[in-house]
Amino acid sequence: MIVPFSRRQFLRSTALGAAGLALGSRLRAQSAKLPRKPNLLVFLPDQLRADMIVGASASTVHAPNLHKLASQAVIFERTYVTHPICAPSRSSLLSGTWPHVNGCTNNQSVLAKKFPCLPELLADSDYRTGYFGKWHLGDEFSAQRGFEEWTSIEEFFKSAEGDGRIEGVSDYTKFLISKGYKPDAARGKSFSQSFISGLPVELRKPKFLEARACQFLQNHRGDPFILFVAFFEPHPPYEGPFNKEHSLESVSLDASADDTFGEDMPLRYRLVQEVCRKRLHTIEQYRETKQKYLGLIYEIDRSIGTILSKLDDLGLTNQTITVLTSDHGDMMSGHGLLGKRMMFEPSARVPYLVRMPEQQRPLRYTQPLSHIDFAPTMLELLGKTPLAQLAGQSRTNCIRGGGPPSEFVFIEWAPGKEKKTAERSKLASKEQIKECLLESTRAVVSPDGWKLCLRDKDKNELYNLRNDPDERHNLYYGQGQRELIDRLTHEIHLWQQRVGDTVKV
Repeated sequence: MIVPFSRRQFLRSTALGAAGLALGSRLRAQSAKLPRKPNLLVFLPDQLRADMIVGASASTVHAPNLHKLASQAVIFERTYVTHPICAPSRSSLLSGTWPHVNGCTNNQSVLAKKFPCLPELLADSDYRTGYFGKWHLGDEFSAQRGFEEWTSIEEFFKSAEGDGRIEGVSDYTKFLISKGYKPDAARGKSFSQSFISGLPVELRKPKFLEARACQFLQNHRGDPFILFVAFFEPHPPYEGPFNKEHSLESVSLDASADDTFGEDMPLRYRLVQEVCRKRLHTIEQYRETKQKYLGLIYEIDRSIGTILSKLDDLGLTNQTITVLTSDHGDMMSGHGLLGKRMMFEPSARVPYLVRMPEQQRPLRYTQPLSHIDFAPTMLELLGKTPLAQLAGQSRTNCIRGGGPPSEFVFIEWAPGKEKKTAERSKLASKEQIKECLLESTRAVVSPDGWKLCLRDKDKNELYNLRNDPDERHNLYYGQGQRELIDRLTHEIHLWQQRVGDTVKV
């Protein structure tokens, strides 16, 4: 059982008190002086669902290190990404700007250099900085954007200027070659995901990043540091060395797993559901896929545990702000779907844990929160005054136990290069399919548990998340909700005016 973390205990234990840090100076409890500025360690897995870490279903997931971290952290249970796909979401995390503002509106986008990232925004030469893992904002191969040390695990992304693709060799590919393996992809220059999926755990990406991260901690144990460890897993392919870590009987699917969308649902969603059902013919196949997904979570949990143990061994835990979040979730059987790209909770919600120095007990918030607040929050925790570039606001007051957020949260979706998976569909004509794949969405989640999704070229949705957490009943086209729809539509339009969003929904 998780014991609530009292405000008085929390304020006493999280006081940082380092010279020049706003975090410590505003605490009423006596500050606990730190010998140096606080470190920041961010774990950023790819495609990790929120309820795999916190919630009723989390208890069945074999992730002891993540569960321990949650037991010591501030937990924002209903955190939403700005855009439920890799590059746009990461652009907001690192720069504190909306995707429609910074230009990263699909996975083929790059983050322009005119939008500084977290270390550049901090602008503190005392910090040693490292980014290890998946970047997906342009050049994968070069240390950049204020990060001094860099470890790459992906190949073939666009240059930072967006003027062409960079064909390089990642540090991970070099590592496998050094172990005697011969590349099987990209004309013999890199390794395919199917090849990597079959490797033993010692040679896979999580273990590789684990070793690099521990070496970084060892090297900079005497310096304040910022370190991002961006795992590729549990992103597909859903294959790895721990496929059988969870028994098939213990794997539960979403209540909506066997549902079929009606005509009141967006056509794009219906097309994706059709494709997923053709790929996974039975509920048991969905269960087997989730079993493998959970195995990937267990794999990154092992590496996170090793890195956190290294932090302990070096005596750095009580000098380090430790964060876990993800760039988006995974439907993973919800509505018979897999992957992201949806406004549904499993896709658009992510885990968000913040463990402060000296913290031992959790503090939970169930109110909605946006990833747009991540950058200003981290900067203030590190002693930086919020900057004009940042679209969100710092939530350090919540982290210090000052009460829950109570605001509307907004999510956006812009069309990208969708896979040609619906050419033979009988759900609609080719013209209708082409049109719906170009749809843009603007969504709002209200503090009292409503979600409205408005689209320019497809059906709209309205859900009561309190009564219908699985979003199985679209209330938009029913009776009796027009006043609510008008009010939430007004909130979306007000937000669009504030952030310079010109999409007509």
